[in-house]
Amino acid sequence: MKVRIDRETCVGCVTCVDICPEIFEMDDEFAIVKTEDVPEEFQESCREAAETCGVEAIIIEE
Repeated sequence: MKVRIDRETCVGCVTCVDICPEIFEMDDEFAIVKTEDVPEEFQESCREAAETCGVEAIIIEE
């Protein structure tokens, strides 16, 4: 599974970082992905972060 953030859509609400800090972090005012390839143990929380994102800025590729 791979993940990325659409920086044009992200509003920097920090929800993804709160849910899955192993994959997401803040860079100034927007979220970034620490590692594009999501380890299996973090895939569920990464999906939860994507589902919770209010602007759908998190893109998951299976």
